Amino acid sequence: MAGGKSETPVSLSDRELQIIDLVAAGLTNQEIAGKLEISKRTVDNHISNILTKTETDNRVALVRWALQWGKVCLNDVNCCILPNQNE
Repeated sequence: MAGGKSETPVSLSDRELQIIDLVAAGLTNQEIAGKLEISKRTVDNHISNILTKTETDNRVALVRWALQWGKVCLNDVNCCILPNQNE
């Protein structure tokens, strides 16, 4: 998607949300792998799946999507208390 903006909420696993948070923090796939104690290849696969689910083209568009949908909080941006997804 050229604009990198999905129009509908997306169902993501806890692990995918964790990886988005680490991408937003500026970590590389190798750094994410080390932090989560998984292989870089697994991180690559997660990122690929996340980009597909969110209909984003790259990491920057993914972080913009995550901010738009309240999936991450960066330096006091988008840090409101979000409703529980299970409610």
